[in-house]
Amino acid sequence: MTPSEMLSHIDHTQLKAFCTWEDIKKLCEEAISYQTASVCIPPCYIKRVHDTFGDNINICTVVGFPLGYSVTAAKIAETQQALEDGANEIDMVINITDVKNGNMAAVQEEIATLKRVTGDKILKVIIETCYLTEYEKIALCKAVTDAGADYIKTSTGFGTGGATVEDIKLFREHIGSQVKMKAAGGVRSVEDLEAFLDLGCERIGTSSAVNMLK
Repeated sequence: MTPSEMLSHIDHTQLKAFCTWEDIKKLCEEAISYQTASVCIPPCYIKRVHDTFGDNINICTVVGFPLGYSVTAAKIAETQQALEDGANEIDMVINITDVKNGNMAAVQEEIATLKRVTGDKILKVIIETCYLTEYEKIALCKAVTDAGADYIKTSTGFGTGGATVEDIKLFREHIGSQVKMKAAGGVRSVEDLEAFLDLGCERIGTSSAVNMLK
């Protein structure tokens, strides 16, 4: 796979709490220049990016980020505002406390609720694999599939670990045919990019792909 082909699968990401407008503007200019799949940015910057770059850029943002335990009503409000401001893709964090309490029905219903809000826009579901058992990961593959989400995503990048080859292989075995995969967190080398793309990931979330592949 050529560098340009790899970049077409990248969600070019800047989600640090202290990122400035100059950081975001540089990210967007790189995304346009290198034709990444999207930019993944904090919700507070969506409108400014949309007003500045218009349809030249595909905007992805995060909801319930990074811990996931905000109430569903708050996630709905975040999602609605993000779409109104110009986002096309939403990366939501599940409520991991529901998973640990064995309430998978609540997790699935929250995902389905946000998919109803996003409609024909893309919904990616971050399950934060570093906190989960294998049984929980498999159960979440089913929940994400049954809820009608577009993607399952490994990580926020703010947990205790990121994407692993083993988790992507597990996803591939247990997700439905309509669900795509996104690896994120700790993807820092060309070899990492190639490994995850070879395993079938449609998207990779990273802040360093452009520098790696220039």
